[in-house]
Amino acid sequence: MGPQQAIAVCLRKYATFSGRASRPEFWWFMGALWLGSAVMAVLDATLFGADPDAGGPLSLIFGLATFLPGLAAGWRRMQDTGRMGLYLLYPVTIMIGLGFAASVLEGTGLADMPVLEGPGLFALLAVMILFLLSPFIVLYWLLRPSQPGPNAYGPNPNEVMP
Repeated sequence: MGPQQAIAVCLRKYATFSGRASRPEFWWFMGALWLGSAVMAVLDATLFGADPDAGGPLSLIFGLATFLPGLAAGWRRMQDTGRMGLYLLYPVTIMIGLGFAASVLEGTGLADMPVLEGPGLFALLAVMILFLLSPFIVLYWLLRPSQPGPNAYGPNPNEVMP
């Protein structure tokens, strides 16, 4: 699958979270989104004097317009590897869990207790390692080849004839 076909397929399946997306389909589309974001940042800086790191109106519109198809393509890509699409959000769930745990600890007064000793230190280190590794785990899953044959999410996109 080439870049034009991949972009067309992902835009046609704008909010389709069912089915599977092959590696080329997903990565060509992600490349197009990254390139589009860079172009929008340059246009924002040129036309509006916006800081490229802060973003501008064109970057915001592009990001909002492409968020859902990017999420859907990643979701289908996860399903292509035989995993639930929800696994794509693994790093986000860890961040939410850490935030929730911090708020609970703050509310109970346990946050003032010394955690840098004994089991508290081990738990803190384990959570931090998991937090730091989670994006790489998801990236590894996204880089994996398609699961051969049909799976619970549909036929293998590499084996289906157009």
